[in-house]
Amino acid sequence: MTDASLCAERLTLGYDGRTVATELSVAIPDGGFTAIVGPNACGKSTLLRALARMLAPRAGRVLLDGVEIRQRPTKEVARRLGLLPQTATAPDGIVVADLVARGRHPYQRLLRQWSQEDERAVREAMRRTGVDDLAGRPVDELSGGQRQRVWLAMALAQETSLLLLDEPTTFLDIAHQLEVLELCADLHAAGRTLVAVLHDLNHACRYATHLVAMRDGAIVAQGAPADIVDAELVAAVFGLNCLVVPCPATGAPMVVPCDRRGASVLVEDPVA
Repeated sequence: MTDASLCAERLTLGYDGRTVATELSVAIPDGGFTAIVGPNACGKSTLLRALARMLAPRAGRVLLDGVEIRQRPTKEVARRLGLLPQTATAPDGIVVADLVARGRHPYQRLLRQWSQEDERAVREAMRRTGVDDLAGRPVDELSGGQRQRVWLAMALAQETSLLLLDEPTTFLDIAHQLEVLELCADLHAAGRTLVAVLHDLNHACRYATHLVAMRDGAIVAQGAPADIVDAELVAAVFGLNCLVVPCPATGAPMVVPCDRRGASVLVEDPVA
């Protein structure tokens, strides 16, 4: 048993008749930025969906504040945990402000409709994500980077202390990837607990404080990037021959792939 606010104990997960992962146990550090990493189809998003109560485990359990998450009322969970799904689809013709406002749904009740507090939360979420000037624009007219920031604003409008992000940088160019990750870093610095599925290990090492490395439906390693990321781990998880060196900008572990001869692709000094 752990005192982490969100944790999973010995999960078996799958879809239809296929088992995707077994014996998954994780504890999400409170106040941390956790990145789930690993190759395609290793179970990263499946684990995140289970943590978000979007997928019922076949065995094991997910605990939120010490209580099995599926025993909690849906709106209660939504006031505690926000989710940015991998493939979010906006209703046709909806404008940005109206989509972001949907993040306040968990707070709406029969005797409590839209309030000044809801209005404040929506304005603040749009300001934090830099989409204020898009308020009246149809979501389907926005660029990929703009849409991702709008979806993140909707999740922020829930004002949850836990935020789960399923591949938030997928389909974005490098500039927009870093823009989203910098925003995540700001949210983490402001006190939110974040969990994100990330494809780029270097991005995960740079921004996350805790990694969960997966392969073939199993957890291979968990811990701070500086403690667990080395050439052996990268080979075991991704099957990649590499060097792991300190990032010149941040000092975080940085993966440098080797070429087919096994040499680093870093440019060597021709005089040496």
